[in-house]
Amino acid sequence: MATTGHAKWTGGLRSGSGEIDTGSGAVSGLKYSAGSRFEGEQGTNPEELVGAAHASCYSMALTLFLENAGHSPESVETTAKVTLKQESGGFTITKIDLETVGSVPGISEEDFQEQAKNAKEQCPVSKALAGPEISLDAKLAD
Repeated sequence: MATTGHAKWTGGLRSGSGEIDTGSGAVSGLKYSAGSRFEGEQGTNPEELVGAAHASCYSMALTLFLENAGHSPESVETTAKVTLKQESGGFTITKIDLETVGSVPGISEEDFQEQAKNAKEQCPVSKALAGPEISLDAKLAD
C-alpha cells in the first residue's frame, strides 16, 4: 500500500511559497513558506506536518495495542512536539516529544504504560523517524 503527498514550491526560498496536497484529497492547497516555517507567519511547515502524522499514527497504534490487550479505550489524544535545530551544515529534526492521554476504563497504570511504550516502538511513523530521539509522556485521563 502506498499513499502520496504532493508539494509545489514557487519562487525563491525567502520570497516564495508553496502548497501541499494529499493523494486522498483530504488536504488541498495547504499553504507553507519560509515565514511559516521559521518566523511564525500564517501557514504550516514540514515539521508541523511530521508532528501531525506522528501523533495520528501513534494514537491509532496505541488504540490497537490497548484493544489487543483486552481494553476498550474511549479516546486517545496525542501531541507530537517536533524540535528543529540549526546545526552546522543546515537544519535537523533533533527530537520528537510525544505526549498522549488515554481514557481507558479499567486499565492499570502499569498496563497503560506498557501498551504506550509498545505503540511508540511499533508505530510505523515512529519506525520511519527512528533517527531523532522520540520521547513519550503517557497519561491516563482523570
